[in-house]
Amino acid sequence: MNFFKKLFTKEKKESLDKGLKKSNESFFNKISKAIVGKSKVDDQVLDDLEEILISSDVGVKTTLKIIDQIEKRVANDKFLNSDELDLILKEEIIKIICDSEQNNFLSINREKPHVILVVGVNGVGKTTSIGKMANYYKSIGLKVMVGAADTFRAAAIDQLQVWSDRVGVELIKQKMGSDPASVAFDTLESAIKKNIDIVLIDTAGRLHNKANLMNELSKIKRVLQKKNINAPHEVLLVIDGSTGQNAFEQAKQFTNVTEITSLAVTKLDGTAKGGVVLGISDQFNIPIKFIGIGEDVEDLQIFDKKEFVDSFFKKS
Repeated sequence: MNFFKKLFTKEKKESLDKGLKKSNESFFNKISKAIVGKSKVDDQVLDDLEEILISSDVGVKTTLKIIDQIEKRVANDKFLNSDELDLILKEEIIKIICDSEQNNFLSINREKPHVILVVGVNGVGKTTSIGKMANYYKSIGLKVMVGAADTFRAAAIDQLQVWSDRVGVELIKQKMGSDPASVAFDTLESAIKKNIDIVLIDTAGRLHNKANLMNELSKIKRVLQKKNINAPHEVLLVIDGSTGQNAFEQAKQFTNVTEITSLAVTKLDGTAKGGVVLGISDQFNIPIKFIGIGEDVEDLQIFDKKEFVDSFFKKS
């Protein structure tokens, strides 16, 4: 069932523009300086553009891929000038972002509940994102339940309780130090009995080493599959966009230990590092589902790559 045939409202677009303002201003100031006085896209412009993309945290591999495509277009169109560079760059960046729509990942499972296992290191905004996701799913008419399976930190459980109360969804929890897989099992069991549509399960953000992390996530999956062989239906990785290249490392660490099906990129407001969204999507070939562009509960938005790039390139 696809509940996500959403209209990108004027209010949401304005919020996105505002959230990406620092990335937008930083990017365009650099672009303007690179092409001032130029009458055509020459090697110097391309070299400058390469440097701008890398310094905007797009990443080296993704930057080179974009530059290569622009070089091909310049070679094919002898009359190409620098006035067209913005349009061409937008087109190539849109192409390079992993296309979530083709995987139909915005649909949810017909067999309720649809289980989303949420992973990510501590401090990236994972717990807050779960609260905002719960609010989003509830706002489109779905019944939501949250499981507090990060039992290593009392603060994580308490924070989820605050968010669950605020949003008006049920939280399944146990005391600190409980078996995370047991919490996940109880959550899914309760969700099945109560005909819940969406289950969001929090997980520990930091364990002793990669082996522990892999074992913990594998155990949670095995236990969930005792109640539903297809669970979890998604494993969503939350990463902190404001950390720039460190966000690549976060994605790398988690994709090495478990299969990640979608991403939520947080804290894009107040940072000039919005370009990291482009590189992570391209390099890991994982669709971005949500982006965080502010503190308000409504400031976690479903990611729309065309609207994102439009805001990224928006001229004042």
